Amino acid sequence: MAAADLNSIRATIEARLATERASSPAIPVVFHNMPYEPTPNSSWVQCLTSFGSGEYLGHGSTSNSYNRIVGLVVLNIFSSKGVGPGANYVIGKRIRDLYNRVIVSGVFFDAATGPEALLSAAPEGYFQTQVRVTFESIEEL
Repeated sequence: MAAADLNSIRATIEARLATERASSPAIPVVFHNMPYEPTPNSSWVQCLTSFGSGEYLGHGSTSNSYNRIVGLVVLNIFSSKGVGPGANYVIGKRIRDLYNRVIVSGVFFDAATGPEALLSAAPEGYFQTQVRVTFESIEEL
């Protein structure tokens, strides 16, 4: 397996979501460190990828050894407030299906959690749910 690169892992996660959300009906996707001004009464998705602690899988020199890289994808789904959760949950299901227990380009996704409704949306004025997926990849040194 080729060496895992943090930006390659992030790109794999983000490309999968961007491609799916561009399909009908298209919904804007926002990633870390991207400015975005949501359109009132619209739906959109925020994708936040973070990396946690890893672990070594083999001792030895700095070559021919491996590390496990673990992380979390948090997908915030925003939809119109006051019209019920149905449309939001449809988006959440589509997102769950993208990552739920699949392997993509060397990134192993665990079972997805959610969509879970949040009591206070951030930003305000939307109904917000959240899907969370842990993942791992192997880094070859």
